[in-house]
Amino acid sequence: MALAGLKVIEFAGLAPGPFAGLILALNGASVIRIDRPNSRASSIAPDVLCRGKRSIIIDSKLPEGKKLLQQLISSADVLIDPFRPGVLERLGLGPEVFLGPGGADGQVEAGLNKKLVYARLAGFPTTGAYKDMAGHDINYLALSGILSMLPGEGKPNFPLNLVADFAGGGLMCALGILLALVDRSRTGLGQVVNTDMVSGTRFLSTFPLSLSTFDSNLFNGPRGTNILDGGAPFYGTYTCKDGRWMSVGCIESQFFKAFIETFVDALPKDFDPCGRWTPSHLTQRNLSEWKKLGVYLTKGFSVYDRDHWADLFHGKDACTVPVLSPEEAAGLAGSRFPLPHPLISRPQTSDSIASFITPPLLEPGTHTEDVLKELGLSNHQIQQLRESKVVTHKRLSKL
Repeated sequence: MALAGLKVIEFAGLAPGPFAGLILALNGASVIRIDRPNSRASSIAPDVLCRGKRSIIIDSKLPEGKKLLQQLISSADVLIDPFRPGVLERLGLGPEVFLGPGGADGQVEAGLNKKLVYARLAGFPTTGAYKDMAGHDINYLALSGILSMLPGEGKPNFPLNLVADFAGGGLMCALGILLALVDRSRTGLGQVVNTDMVSGTRFLSTFPLSLSTFDSNLFNGPRGTNILDGGAPFYGTYTCKDGRWMSVGCIESQFFKAFIETFVDALPKDFDPCGRWTPSHLTQRNLSEWKKLGVYLTKGFSVYDRDHWADLFHGKDACTVPVLSPEEAAGLAGSRFPLPHPLISRPQTSDSIASFITPPLLEPGTHTEDVLKELGLSNHQIQQLRESKVVTHKRLSKL
């Protein structure tokens, strides 16, 4: 696989950091999660962000624990730091310890691992008024400028924590790691990758944020009046007779023509919710008729069940498909859990794909002994670390 042979150290944290590690693990990297003593596995089982990873418990508060962490990171290609600024520095594990001059602030001439890609993932930008504050996805969306653009009745609606946490955070962090690894292949040197979820979300949102500054009906109008934020009746979701939904996204004129002709032809001949008015392919260009079009579509979709509409539009270039539940989407994808994407490796066997489909529950400390042996420690040294409670080893639970 693309990242086979790559060793990654991931400090346990909230979802964005583990997602970055998951991307690397599912593409062949050996990802070791550092858990704290008394850590408990996620209460949500199976923990899909732990697929392909191993876990070791180290007490970073003990001098020997800090030394062991330093040794482990010195042997790695990548470190994922999910903490607020300064946490790892206070443990003696800052970038300068491993990268030396030029790797961070250039003040400490150590350079224990000058090939290390030191990836930092924060919530707020690490400089500025918010750098020391706690936050979550909705807060990062708020500061990015994107939350104010999201549609809603009287106030912005926020999506699931996908945009800032996973796309602007974890995905951007993984991208930064890969870019640094490409650079290392030329220079032989690692570097610090700084990512934060506010900046990542802003970059991810380059298209809408940039268009909001131009005279365009895509994003520059008040919230809820633009084509892509619910202002256009031909770009939205509609409730069907059975309470399920259809999604409509026919922005281009040829797609709208295919949509509206199919839609109108499917309705009963006496269907007339707008008083002897029926939309045509020209309605899309007439903003004064959008309100009536919205009423017509709302009433029309309620005539039949979702699956009836889905069958009707299937195979047509009308940009109209059903809104699937998680269970339905899993059936369509052929997997209960999301598979790695994009797929860039050579064709895989069914066995290798199967290893991604059913993720294990990663019990903290399950692989402590294995990781320490790979680091070159003897059984006697490992036993000493156990007795002094520097490390903890737990046997894999039987599920």
